Amino acid sequence: MTVPVSGETSAPAATPAGTAGPPAAAPQPPAHAEGPGTPVVPPPRDTGPQPPKVPAYAQQARASQPGPWGQSKQTPSDLSRLRPVKPGAVPGATLWAVLATGLLSALLLGDGIGLNLLFVAVPAALAAWFAARGASRRLRPWTAVWAVGGLALLAVPALRDAGWPTLLAIVSAFALGSLALHGSRSWLGVFLGSLGLLTSVAESLGWGVRGIRDRMAGSRGRWGVVFRSAVVAVVLLIVFGALFASADAAFADVLGSLMPDVSIGDSPWRFFLGVVGLVGALAAAYTAAAPVRWDGLTVRPGKARGRLEWALPLVVLNLLFAAFLAIQLTVLLGGYDKVMAETDLSYSQYAREGFWQLLWATLLTLLVIALALRWAPRGGARDRTLVRGVLGTLCLLTLVVVASALRRMDLYVDAYGLTRLRISVAAVELWLGVVLVLIMAAGVFGAKMLPRAVAASAAVGVLVFGLISPDGLIAEQNVDRYNRHRSIDIAYLRGLSADAVPALDTLPEPLRSCALEEIQRSLRDSDEPWYATSWGEARARDILGDWDPGYRTRDCRGLGAGDNGSDRGDVDDPYDPYDPY
Repeated sequence: MTVPVSGETSAPAATPAGTAGPPAAAPQPPAHAEGPGTPVVPPPRDTGPQPPKVPAYAQQARASQPGPWGQSKQTPSDLSRLRPVKPGAVPGATLWAVLATGLLSALLLGDGIGLNLLFVAVPAALAAWFAARGASRRLRPWTAVWAVGGLALLAVPALRDAGWPTLLAIVSAFALGSLALHGSRSWLGVFLGSLGLLTSVAESLGWGVRGIRDRMAGSRGRWGVVFRSAVVAVVLLIVFGALFASADAAFADVLGSLMPDVSIGDSPWRFFLGVVGLVGALAAAYTAAAPVRWDGLTVRPGKARGRLEWALPLVVLNLLFAAFLAIQLTVLLGGYDKVMAETDLSYSQYAREGFWQLLWATLLTLLVIALALRWAPRGGARDRTLVRGVLGTLCLLTLVVVASALRRMDLYVDAYGLTRLRISVAAVELWLGVVLVLIMAAGVFGAKMLPRAVAASAAVGVLVFGLISPDGLIAEQNVDRYNRHRSIDIAYLRGLSADAVPALDTLPEPLRSCALEEIQRSLRDSDEPWYATSWGEARARDILGDWDPGYRTRDCRGLGAGDNGSDRGDVDDPYDPYDPY
C-alpha cells in the first residue's frame, strides 16, 4: 500500500482523445535505494490530517455568491469596485469654476431665490464638465438629458413666485444633476444615483486641497501675479465706482441695482452659502471624474412561481377591477344628474368618498405589479405571453381607475373651487397614469429603458407643474367659478403668491381689494434685487404699482367665508387651506 503525499504531483499518462483513461495513480514516495552512492530519502513526517485545498476558481465563485438581498458579499474589493478609479490631478479650469461657484453663492444666494440659482449652477456644471474631460469621460445622450433637464428645472424659481413648486423644482434639479454625473440605468442605480452626489463630498475636499497645493508648489510666481492683479482690479473698481456713483445719481441707482447688497450683519450667512456652493461644485467635479457605479448593486430576482400560483390572484384582481369599472363608466360620463340618480349623493359626498380611495388603489396596483414581476414565471415564451397578458390587462384597467379618480376631482373642483392640495394630488394621479403607460410600453418594447423613462417623466412633470403656475391656475379657476356661480372664498385666495395677481385683479370691488391686500403688502415690504426676483413677482408689481386698497378692505372679514366644500355651507365653518376637502 502506498500513501499519497500532499503537495507532490506526477505527470499523468497520455490517453487517446475522447476516451477515459484509468484513474491516475497516487504519487509514490521514492524507495530507499540500495547500493553505494545512492542517497537515502527519509519518509515524510506525519503532520496529521490536512484541510482540503480549494481551487482558485471555487474561491472566486464562493466570494461572488450573492447575499440575502442579491448584492455580492461586501469586501473591500467589492466596495472599491463601485468607484473603480480615483481621479487624477484637478484640472486648473475646474478649480477656477469651483471658485466662481463659491463666490457667486456667497454674493447672490443670500438675497433670495430667483435667476441667481442659474448663475450659480452654470459654473458648477462647467467644473464638472472640465473634470470629466480631464478624466477622458465621454458625454452620453442620457447624461446630456439629465444635465439639460436639471438646468431647465432651475428656470421655475426664476419664473414663479410661489414657494412650493419652486422647492420641488430645486430638489428635482439636484437629483437630475446627480444622475447626470453617475449615469445609472437600473432601478436601484437611478434611485441611489439621484442622491449619490453626497457620497463624494468628503473625498472631494482632499482632492481639491491636493490640487491647489500642487499648483502652488509648481508655480508660485504665476499665482502671485494673478492674486496681485485681482486685488488691484478690485481696488480700482471700488474707488472709481464710488466716485462715479457720487457724481451721478442715475449711475448710482443702476450700480446699486446691479451689485449685491452685502452688509456686515449677514456675513456669516453669506460665508456659509459660499462654502456650500464651493463644496457642492467640488463634489460634482470629483463625481464627474470618478463616478460611483451604483448599477454594480443589484437586487436578486425572486423565486419564479408556477403559472397557476402566479396568475390566479391577478386574474381575480382583474375581474374585480372590471366589475368596479363597469359601474363607474355610467357615472364617469354622466355628471351630476347621474351621480344623484345612481348614488343619491351630492358632488362633495361622491368625490370625498372616492378620490382618495382610488388614488391609493392606483399606488397599490403599482406595488402589486412590481411584486408580480419579481415572482413571475420565467420558463419560456408561453410564460412571457402569460405575464404580458395578465399585467397588461391590469395596467389598462388601472388607467380607467385613474380616469375615474380625475373625474371625481373635476366634479368636486367645479362645485367648490381649486386649492393647492387638490391640484397637487390631481397632478400626482395624472403622473401615475403616465407611469402605467410606460410600464405597458415596456411590456411590448422591453424594460431596459423603463427606470430612466420613469425618472424622466417625473422630472418633466415637476417642470410642467412649475411652468403652468399652480397659484395662477388656482386663482383663474376660482375667479371663473365666481363669474358662473357667484361663489368664492376670499380668505383662501388672499394667501396665494404674487403669481395669482393677474387673475385676482379682474375681480370686482371689494373682492379685488380684499384678495390683493396681503400680496400688495408683501410686495411693498420686499426689497430683493433683480437677480432674486421672479418674473411672477415683477409682473405683479407692474400690475399693482403703488395701488393702495385703503378703505375697501374694511369689510373683508367673513367675505366669501364658508364656501369651502363642506356639506353644511356654514359661514362659521373654518377653512383650512391645507385640508383637501
